[in-house]
Amino acid sequence: MPRSMRALVAGKVGEPADVLRLESRPVPTPEAGQALIRVKATPIHASDLHVLRGRYGFSPEFPTVGGHMECAGRIEALGPGTEGWEIGERVVAVAVPAMPGPPHVVGTWQEYLVADTRRILPVPDRLSDSRACQLAVNPLTALLLVTRELDVRPGEWLLQTAAGSTVGRLVIQLARHLGMRTINVVRRRTAVEEIEALGGDEVICTEDEDLLQRVAEIAGSAGVRKATDCVAGPVGAQVSQALAPGGEVVVYGALSTHRQTDPAALTIPLQARSVIYEAKTIRGFWLNRWFGTASSAEAQHALSEVRSLVAEEVLSIPQGEPFPLERFTEAVAFAEAPAHGAKPVFVFDDGRDEDDR
Repeated sequence: MPRSMRALVAGKVGEPADVLRLESRPVPTPEAGQALIRVKATPIHASDLHVLRGRYGFSPEFPTVGGHMECAGRIEALGPGTEGWEIGERVVAVAVPAMPGPPHVVGTWQEYLVADTRRILPVPDRLSDSRACQLAVNPLTALLLVTRELDVRPGEWLLQTAAGSTVGRLVIQLARHLGMRTINVVRRRTAVEEIEALGGDEVICTEDEDLLQRVAEIAGSAGVRKATDCVAGPVGAQVSQALAPGGEVVVYGALSTHRQTDPAALTIPLQARSVIYEAKTIRGFWLNRWFGTASSAEAQHALSEVRSLVAEEVLSIPQGEPFPLERFTEAVAFAEAPAHGAKPVFVFDDGRDEDDR
């Protein structure tokens, strides 16, 4: 095992392409209850870029290794007395810092990292590294939103914004499996056919359709009882208006303010009358906070459930677009390109991937 490794490090808060640098760092040493993971692939999530811009829910100490979500790799070494795992075992490591409490950030954009064994999961053999490194965060978010946060029942309508996003697509797949009906909001007319082909029951295009009117036509004048929103801003406000009395919307993102760094500008302009007199609930969901409040057993159970859904092909994870660390500027630009499709993934060993099985 080498004594040093490559790592993509941000020296300060700023635009990722400006503040990231490729550096050489010592390979870390695992302690008791930890595993040293040789990283094979790790994705670029939007939240990774938000952290570097200083607009996320926590701020690490800089300089910091980029990436704070998940990666796929193999166990290179185990800490003293650590049992239940084998050297060479193929795993996914979930590096999401648990909230509340001070964030312990483990950067995934590096060749080796140390992970708590309670936060790693064996990888199905048939899943490539490019797919495996996306196994946990987005599928887990979709599962928690639909089943635990909102408890959507079979036959019930679920209204969701950003249906074409990674989580949105996973929600559609999960809803079909569980017998739920989805009303899917997209921005572009060109996305409608794709969402319908994926299994979305109804699609509303805000480019040329009125969201409130269309929800009333689909679900009735009373509206829907359950919704998810990751857009915020005026669209998020319309979702709250589309709720039936006593309905609830869970907000888990703010795509309408993607580049905004002023906290005062991250808003949802709610109508007070609608919220007060119709007793609607608008609340947030953040995976980091969930990991901070869930027990280790609960977290492992949820992750195992996600793995089973992927292994049974209920949830489909697209192959990522591979980039070596050296091409980080291109990778960041690709991550934020409109309708880029595949998620950019940093790959190691010159881009060689584990074969699909």
